[in-house]
Amino acid sequence: MRTRIILIFILVFTLVPRVIRSQETTHRLYDPIPRLAVKSNLLYDITLGLNLGIEAKLSKRFTLDVPVIYNPITFGDNTKWKNLTVQPEVRYWLCESFVGHFFGLHGHYSDFNVGDIGFISGLKDHRYRGWLAGGGVSWGYHWLLSPRWSLEATVGFGYAYIDYSKFEAPKCGLKLEEGTQHYVGPTKIGINLIYIIK
Repeated sequence: MRTRIILIFILVFTLVPRVIRSQETTHRLYDPIPRLAVKSNLLYDITLGLNLGIEAKLSKRFTLDVPVIYNPITFGDNTKWKNLTVQPEVRYWLCESFVGHFFGLHGHYSDFNVGDIGFISGLKDHRYRGWLAGGGVSWGYHWLLSPRWSLEATVGFGYAYIDYSKFEAPKCGLKLEEGTQHYVGPTKIGINLIYIIK
């Protein structure tokens, strides 16, 4: 799984800028009023996670991004990948809002119920239900595709406090334990398709 993520980053940050560079401008093509955009993370779409983000311009170099991810999926044999996640982020743009490089400071909260997933170590024979909260920092880049459409790649690292209950994988499986865990590592990844509303 980590190898796939690394390969995605290599592709995004080496090939995509070359393809889009000819369409890139250093400023927006319309007047400098506060902007509002909606976005969808294409990586979450691949995993069937319903997601929608809203980003609002706060000033020339600051925006507030608020994505919400909801995944209600239960597959056969009680295989679950359910979560409701929100990850608000304040972004500082090096040039101006919605152009080029940005750095972000984000928080996150998620309520989850996952398990019986054979290709993920530790989830093949168990189900975990609980919540997590934390925060982190991120970096990203925003490409203009047209006056209304954009593409953005972002990656973040940080901390999460996880409170969980562990169950046997079958439906109505017995609770085996309760616990907490501290996580430090990647907390955000995204390739967002963006539509500028105003």
